[in-house]
Amino acid sequence: MDDEPLSRWAERRDARVGQLRAVPLVTGDGPRASHLNPDAPRAIQRWNGHLWEPHGFAENLAEARRVLFPETEAAALTPETTPRLGPGTGRHRRPSSSSRAVSISSTL
Repeated sequence: MDDEPLSRWAERRDARVGQLRAVPLVTGDGPRASHLNPDAPRAIQRWNGHLWEPHGFAENLAEARRVLFPETEAAALTPETTPRLGPGTGRHRRPSSSSRAVSISSTL
């Protein structure tokens, strides 16, 4: 049996302290996945190193995501600076129609 050292386990556990999660508040044993009940209220829970404790409340999935991932919302407000594709022929680019016609006729 390959047991990990206790110090490594404690580091992994302590790294999660303060982590938040949103749990949908649905009745019964129904589905609890967030995408199935986006309008259901959420309980925000915080990991204290031993158990999940109540931390807050969100009215729906969108509000819960704003609480859990505040850096994502800030990044969405800044303009995107993704590079635009320039001219050229890369492996991922579709060949021009003239070169496709040549390659199709050569295979026949």
